[in-house]
Amino acid sequence: MARDKSSQATVNSSVMPPPYPGEYPKIVVPPPGPQAKALIERDRRVVSQNLTRDYDLAVKRASGMVVEDLDGNRFLDFAAGISTVSTGHCHPAVVKAVQEQAEELIHICYTDFHYAPYVDLCEMLAESAPMSGGKRVFLTNSGAEAVETAIKLARMRTGRQKVIAFYGAFHGRTLGTVTLTASKPVQRLHCGPLLPEVYHTHYCYCYRCPVNREPDTCDVQCMDLLTDSMFHHTIPPQEVAAVLVEPIQGEGGFIPPHPEFLPRLQKLCRDNGILLIADEVQCGMGRTGKLFASEHFGLDPDMFILAKGIASGMPISAVIARDDVMKWNDGSHGSTFGGNPLSCRAALATLELLRGGLTENAGRVGTRLIEKLRGLMDKHPLIGDVRGLGLMIGIEVVRDRSTREPATAEREQVIVKAFEKGLLTLPCGKSTIRLSPPLICTDEDADKALKILDEAFLEVRPA
Repeated sequence: MARDKSSQATVNSSVMPPPYPGEYPKIVVPPPGPQAKALIERDRRVVSQNLTRDYDLAVKRASGMVVEDLDGNRFLDFAAGISTVSTGHCHPAVVKAVQEQAEELIHICYTDFHYAPYVDLCEMLAESAPMSGGKRVFLTNSGAEAVETAIKLARMRTGRQKVIAFYGAFHGRTLGTVTLTASKPVQRLHCGPLLPEVYHTHYCYCYRCPVNREPDTCDVQCMDLLTDSMFHHTIPPQEVAAVLVEPIQGEGGFIPPHPEFLPRLQKLCRDNGILLIADEVQCGMGRTGKLFASEHFGLDPDMFILAKGIASGMPISAVIARDDVMKWNDGSHGSTFGGNPLSCRAALATLELLRGGLTENAGRVGTRLIEKLRGLMDKHPLIGDVRGLGLMIGIEVVRDRSTREPATAEREQVIVKAFEKGLLTLPCGKSTIRLSPPLICTDEDADKALKILDEAFLEVRPA
């Protein structure tokens, strides 16, 4: 991975992987090439058909910021396995940690026995979490399993049943978590009956304000949809066990809320004995320029949910809760593979890298990239909004800025054209392009992505 001097000025060189040995991005055959097409054809004959893709990428290997396909094309990765590969692909420190652990212990099940990597990781997470008081940690396998764990625990501890989540939220696809998810109707189509006593209200989506305020008139009136509507008419707050919120909404459109939204939500929960659960599966672990996205808003939740970027691609997730909340009945919860030794060691190595400079790098490079993307708005009328924190950046594509009509088809065209030019991105929300590169991203990498996006937008016109 090529690096410029300005990127290195704020990052300890020991946390950066070795330079990628070659030019990138580099397209040697229009993707998908013949070998990629052959694998995709095999996929279509045997793999579950629900696994649809935004474009046809067939990966052979990856290193740092670079993904190489079966035909030798090299792509600049601004997707990072949906914000998962936080330290870059195959970071040497993470690889070494996994290799060393594999030679010693692969699995034994922490539900039944003890081993050090599990305790080491729990100690590091408890120490790092911006949560007041004593903390305890439970390790699971995925974001969805962690959400299920948190909801189960909230109901058990409060003796209440109702749970509130937000429109646009994505919390998983298991039967319980898809009930909490309110991103796309197709995600829950024909799945009912779903988990009972789950309710949704509007998130603080300032570009598309649910109560039609503009920034100069906003006083976070969207919170009234919860307090004045739900609590005053349909949901007694004394029956609510928890409010589950993404500090920065991910799948819904990479949406940072108004600075006062989360503090007011926290006060509302405290006043009514409701547990506040911060789902930082996508926005956590350094992506926003702070280790926890909640730190941007002074949030002090009762539980954190972590996954994705916590272990650089290895499967693990965590629920961090206050000591007085993390209390189970004996035998009431467990996980066979949760906190697997290999994943724990990968997470420990990842956290050291994040705390060693990659989190700060994400904040600095991301701030610069957001400014440059906003500079493209005069040139490209399709860009309605650029928003984000750190390297969690959303570009909302619209047909008309005055009406803010979503341009979903045009968004897809931009994403595909960027792919054909060597840049990997993903969609989110109704018409947003998400940029979530590994946190090793340099200014040079950001400028390459900016150039490709500029070219892609030039080739797309409103329908």
